[in-house]
Amino acid sequence: MAKKKSEHKSAKTAAHADGSRAIDIGIAAGDRRKIAEGLGHVLADAFTLYLKTHNFHWNISGPMFNSLHLMFETQYTEQWNALDDIAERMRALGYNAPGSYHEFIRLSSIREEPGQAAAPAWHDMVQQLVDGNEAVCRTARKVLKTADDAGDDPTVDLLTQRLQTHEKYAWMLRSLLE
Repeated sequence: MAKKKSEHKSAKTAAHADGSRAIDIGIAAGDRRKIAEGLGHVLADAFTLYLKTHNFHWNISGPMFNSLHLMFETQYTEQWNALDDIAERMRALGYNAPGSYHEFIRLSSIREEPGQAAAPAWHDMVQQLVDGNEAVCRTARKVLKTADDAGDDPTVDLLTQRLQTHEKYAWMLRSLLE
């Protein structure tokens, strides 16, 4: 009896051919891989948007300074905290999260700003953040469908929350341009 238990235990901890650990959470290994890869893109978009929002918080000037400085701070603080949830979900699925500028640039659909010798005007900052929040939404929706099809409710919940937040931010920012 003891032999069967140890054989069962070692089979559970063996790695899959793709290098991921044997995980049995009710989601097929291939689906976990697809979801984690998609979450890597969401994380890259979210990090790039976070960085851009923080950059604009630092470099805003002009008549909209106070209101946008505070709005950008609220948004980048919330975005920073959400990054951890996305990365931890990838880890729960058995995959590493990207964590370097090189990886984020490769995975993100949001382009970084070139060096900021001169910051954009406030309305250009706002438009870029509208575009960035909408990009996060588009990326999250793709992964949400994959997660939903695989029955991955925690990822669906996480992405639904992110969609609500980024759609709201895009709306709030867009309203400043009307």
